[in-house]
Amino acid sequence: MLKGIRAELNGDILQALCNMGHGDYLVISDMNFPSDSIARQTRLGTLLTMENIPAPQAIDAILSVLPLDTPIQPSVGRMEVIGKPGEIPPIQQEVQAIVDRAEGKPAPMYPVERMAFYDIAKKAYCVIATGELRFYGCFLLTKGVIPAEEAVR
Repeated sequence: MLKGIRAELNGDILQALCNMGHGDYLVISDMNFPSDSIARQTRLGTLLTMENIPAPQAIDAILSVLPLDTPIQPSVGRMEVIGKPGEIPPIQQEVQAIVDRAEGKPAPMYPVERMAFYDIAKKAYCVIATGELRFYGCFLLTKGVIPAEEAVR
């Protein structure tokens, strides 16, 4: 255990988050997403897991250390519901509240059609599979930057 680091964040995940660069994508996936096969095509090339927790808890933990690229653009994508692109299921509403809280202001997620989501995911830095059982619990996070004056030394 480390001080100030949430227990959900294991060493492999912390290493990946640290190694990501500005603009890199991180995929948070539910149990139905083809996590392993997609992860093999990412920059990291291997699947990371937070398999015993739901996606909102995983994202909350990740956002405790990962800056989002929100000043420039929407930085969290959500997989669209097939045939209902405007629908926002409860899982996505929960994550939206977590993102807004982490950013300290509304930071709307952007929708991504399912097959387009898979294509973007293959180009991501890595995939973190969660234990999320609900449908449409898949998200893309874009890493931002930490200004020098905010960096801990």
